[in-house]
Amino acid sequence: MSGGVTSSPSRLRSIIGGSIGNLVEWYDWYAYSAFSLYFAKSFFPPASQTAQLLNTAAVFAVGFFMRPIGGWLMGRYADRHGRRAALTFSVILMCAGSLLIAVTPSYATIGLAAPALLLLARLLQGLSVGGEYGASATYLSEMAGQRHRGFWSSFQYVTLIGGQLIALAVLLVIQRYLDKPAIEAWGWRIPFVIGALCAVVAIWLRRSMEETSDFEKDRASRPQASAAATIR
Repeated sequence: MSGGVTSSPSRLRSIIGGSIGNLVEWYDWYAYSAFSLYFAKSFFPPASQTAQLLNTAAVFAVGFFMRPIGGWLMGRYADRHGRRAALTFSVILMCAGSLLIAVTPSYATIGLAAPALLLLARLLQGLSVGGEYGASATYLSEMAGQRHRGFWSSFQYVTLIGGQLIALAVLLVIQRYLDKPAIEAWGWRIPFVIGALCAVVAIWLRRSMEETSDFEKDRASRPQASAAATIR
């Protein structure tokens, strides 16, 4: 079976690990857009609010340009080092990006370094989400097995939408218990701290995932191919 020789409980844990990591990554991605109205003034010069929001949107757009690059790089990494390694690496990048946004001081404190760090964080998140999409699709389809491949592979999209809904839910909760000045001062950092902590949990889950048998078979065949080439 293409999904691997692992037992059903082990396979289920692996699929859950892949799905949860995907959810966390898309939560972090959407948290930026959900809270951009509140943190725009923290990262950019005190010009008009429109200019601050446009700058924030421009940084958000940069992340989209990085996604195809991340998909290409992580795809090559997954083929060389394994699906599990690629998925773990992608969520580490997302954790770093979210944590960087959460702890970066404001423009009033460090000047132009603030938007520069925000841009760096979005570059990391763009690479992460782009790499996650292809790597998780490959992992879920290979690990699910032939009989339930369509069902388990669908969790990639389920967790994508789930991440968006959780980001919006966090926004509503914060708006419910904090007033606007408090959110603009420090409350906007909360969702990125949550994202970073959830990413740590996802990293822990993914380190215990099984590798797919498709990759194991491919890795086992590489020395034989190399030896054959040498003999010829």
